[in-house]
Amino acid sequence: MNRKRVRNAVFYIIITGGALLSTAPVLYMFSASLMRKQDIFGMPIRLIPPEVRWANYVDIFTLFDLHRYFLNSVFVAACVVVFNLMFSAMAGYSLAKGTYRGRRIVFYFILSTMMVPFTVIVIPLYILVRDLGWLDTYWALIVPAAMTPFGVFLMRQFIVGLPDDYLEAARIDGCSEVRLFFSIVLPLLKPALSALAIITFTGNWDSFLWPLISISIESLKTLPLGLARFVSAYGTEWHLLMSASVVSTLPLLLIFVVLQRRFIEGMSGLSGIK
Repeated sequence: MNRKRVRNAVFYIIITGGALLSTAPVLYMFSASLMRKQDIFGMPIRLIPPEVRWANYVDIFTLFDLHRYFLNSVFVAACVVVFNLMFSAMAGYSLAKGTYRGRRIVFYFILSTMMVPFTVIVIPLYILVRDLGWLDTYWALIVPAAMTPFGVFLMRQFIVGLPDDYLEAARIDGCSEVRLFFSIVLPLLKPALSALAIITFTGNWDSFLWPLISISIESLKTLPLGLARFVSAYGTEWHLLMSASVVSTLPLLLIFVVLQRRFIEGMSGLSGIK
């Protein structure tokens, strides 16, 4: 028993240390967001602001027009999440419960695209978007991310585990495939949809490379591009950058807090744990 307690104590100490190490940069970012610029690089290093400066959060909106970047990111990320959930659920349902030939080949082909790095397709994608006339528009930010192979994979794996009896009973009662999907399948997919929503929102919210390539108009730039404005050859406003970074993480924390229970259920369902 003593050995078991010692092992448990060591285990919890290691877990607690890992948690502190992983959260330390976030905590320091919040602390630095309340400092003056000279306090951040002062010696000795200060972990607590000597003078709390809430005005930093006002300056990032008045000096750098951060609210415009923030609204652009919210709009683009929300559209991408909605399209991803709908299209991925439809494709996943077709691949999981369809009876047509070749669906397994189609599924394997979709899986194979997950192995292709984005940097490999960025140039062909740019040429395609340019030829469609979508550069410097919201279409360039939304359409390429409107459906992902991971979303199709997640939905398909979750739908495979749904009992066929529900679907057959609905068909016997005369339910059409469209009504069956929206009235029966989608409500059962809430945990998986919540997991996919968090993953998709986070990935799109943090996207930097593609918006940098496809958007050059200032009024259409997203939040990651807006944060880059705090860094310049004439000096970096580190205190304001930290404040803007804190603001940029708030939607991610909010989404996770709201959907965390269903996110865990969705990932458990994917792994086969009930």
